[in-house]
Amino acid sequence: MKNKNKRANQKGFTLIELMIVVAIIGVLSAIAVPAYKDYVSKSEASSALATLKSVLTPAELQIQEDGGLTDLAALGTVIGANSLGNLAITNTAASSAAMTFTFTGGSLSSGVMTITRSNTGWACVRSANATLIGVDLEGCN
Repeated sequence: MKNKNKRANQKGFTLIELMIVVAIIGVLSAIAVPAYKDYVSKSEASSALATLKSVLTPAELQIQEDGGLTDLAALGTVIGANSLGNLAITNTAASSAAMTFTFTGGSLSSGVMTITRSNTGWACVRSANATLIGVDLEGCN
């Protein structure tokens, strides 16, 4: 009888119960961390693509009016318009005008997105970073 009362008065968790909880948290975090990293990479790539696409209309207008691209200020933007990287005009000729976004920070650092003009329109290409190439991004190959 004395032993029964002693067990009834005990409160708290056993070591096994605590170890099971820690193991469950470990399994959940092993699944969540890679998914979060993929989400961050995709959002950074989408931000860079949006930055590039935001200057397409002004760039096309400048090409039609001046015969080529001159500088970012004429497009209404600056090199550091996006905190993840730098925007630059890499080719000023009207037939093959090109603008690049080079990542300088974040999970895609050293990645480059280039948008190039041709007779058929503008095309986006990703390069220089395996993580950037692996991101499923609509509108940029």
